[in-house]
Amino acid sequence: MSNENSSVLEIVPRLRFPGCFAPWSVTPISKVLTEHKHKNTQGREVFSVSMESGVVNQIEHLGRSYSAVDTSNYNLARCFDIVYTKSPLKAFPFGIVKQCKFEGEVALSPLYGVFTPESPSIGLMIETYFESPARSKAFLSPLCQKGAKNTIQITNSTFLSGALPLPTDRIEQEKVASCLSSIEELISLEAKKLTSLRKYKRGLMQMLLPGEGEAEPRVRFPEFTEAEVWSKERLEDLAKRGSGHTPSKAHPEYYDGGIKWVSLADSKRLDVGLIEETEIEISASGIKNSSAVRHMAGSVLLSRDAGVGKSAVMGVDMAVSQHFIVWECKPDRLYNWFLYYSLQYMKPLFERVATGSTIKTIGLPFFMEMRLWVPTLAEQKKIADCLASIDMKIKAQTQKIEALKSHKSGLVQQILPVQAEVLV
Repeated sequence: MSNENSSVLEIVPRLRFPGCFAPWSVTPISKVLTEHKHKNTQGREVFSVSMESGVVNQIEHLGRSYSAVDTSNYNLARCFDIVYTKSPLKAFPFGIVKQCKFEGEVALSPLYGVFTPESPSIGLMIETYFESPARSKAFLSPLCQKGAKNTIQITNSTFLSGALPLPTDRIEQEKVASCLSSIEELISLEAKKLTSLRKYKRGLMQMLLPGEGEAEPRVRFPEFTEAEVWSKERLEDLAKRGSGHTPSKAHPEYYDGGIKWVSLADSKRLDVGLIEETEIEISASGIKNSSAVRHMAGSVLLSRDAGVGKSAVMGVDMAVSQHFIVWECKPDRLYNWFLYYSLQYMKPLFERVATGSTIKTIGLPFFMEMRLWVPTLAEQKKIADCLASIDMKIKAQTQKIEALKSHKSGLVQQILPVQAEVLV
């Protein structure tokens, strides 16, 4: 994208609001963004920036503060400011750009660029452009240089030299921003509902399952109040433990054989109940010529490192890598979905006992001696069914949010010029 043509190159989106006829122009963002360079001399709270959550409280987002003791050199950010992180992510290798959307002032890393937009509407439009990995890469790639250890080298002035297509009519700017803002608010509202459902599920688990130091749950279903007490059993006595292995990568014939194989690449598929698909498949030959084992459908798996404590129930026969432990429940002793929810509830314990400097892991002896509080099978199934009903609502809410995000993405393609058209 050449800045030399920015004064003559005009472009319009596919969809325009009634009464808006003025041309759009590919404009250097230095004309609509100003680096204000205000510092955190008043000791404002330190915030972080994430792709999903935007500019958020560092402790709430990361669990603790990673800021320096003296933050007076940190950049000050205000409502509607644009922040460029210069921190690479997998989908955004040249960093992310977000708009501050809160009242007051916060402190941000001195490595970030902070800019005041000409108007809140322009700021929101700029953020929206950078939500697309393709748009972000097309804008930043020509401006950035990669330094040692894959660091990003770009000055704030160089960032401002890039150009974007923007409407020249202020009324159209406001209409576009209002449209984007309305769907963002809807997504945010639905996201809050999802957060509430997850908190409700966690609270329900705390009531229905015994906590550390407790022999019984705080609440039992009426039909089980007179039932026998819960007993603490070794998991080894309730289920058959299995392990995993990675077949040799030197033998291509060990792979792509139709047997689902759970690896670290499947982390996103865990903690959502059933797992039926995997990123990688292995073959019967891969099973035969390695220590890999084909586990039965219905078995429960748990990640012992790299995402420690994540679990799932196998929907089909599967093998797993050495990063996982698998249990095949004895049908007369342990209900697999009760085990799944018990493991989910114990996740803070797993994270606490995991050791290691680079990758946290849990050694096999821990699982060999691991004990579980269990009631009768009937009560196990009642508890699991109750929690599963909440999971169904969480899944439906998650799908609703994804549908809204997809709708927003399609809308953005209509009301903002697509990258290929801009390059023309």
